[in-house]
Amino acid sequence: MTEENQATTAEAPQTQFSLQRIYLKDLSFESPRAPNVFQGAWKPNINLELNTRHAELEENLYEVVLNLTITAKNDGDEVAFLAEVQQAGIFHIRGLEDAALQQTLGSFCPNILFPYARETVDNLVGKGSFPILMLAPVNFDAIYAETLKRRAEMEKTENPTH
Repeated sequence: MTEENQATTAEAPQTQFSLQRIYLKDLSFESPRAPNVFQGAWKPNINLELNTRHAELEENLYEVVLNLTITAKNDGDEVAFLAEVQQAGIFHIRGLEDAALQQTLGSFCPNILFPYARETVDNLVGKGSFPILMLAPVNFDAIYAETLKRRAEMEKTENPTH
């Protein structure tokens, strides 16, 4: 390797990604109609709200939080249970351009956290004496792409060109 190639290699930051920690940040479960909810047939309507957020803790160190809110209604609009889980992780990420960093934080990291959140939801719901949910896998790439599309449309609406 020539000196010029060595200098170029030394200047270009190497991409680094590592998971530092996965943890449960917040957890909540309510069953406002218990024990009466267990008396009738169980034909729930399940609603899943999912979102993510991230923050830079220090240079190249990020916290990503995956929020899941599951509402199960039985007998019309009667809430059988409400479960909220904030599954979080700390990630060391270095050497990515801004767009790639944002996609990693908005899609790749939540994809790592989701199985942990799903397991927590199943355990929580089971401890509430309800059948476990086994949430379907989530396509975080598609969610991230949709978020970018909505942001672009909002910017276009807020700043129309003449």
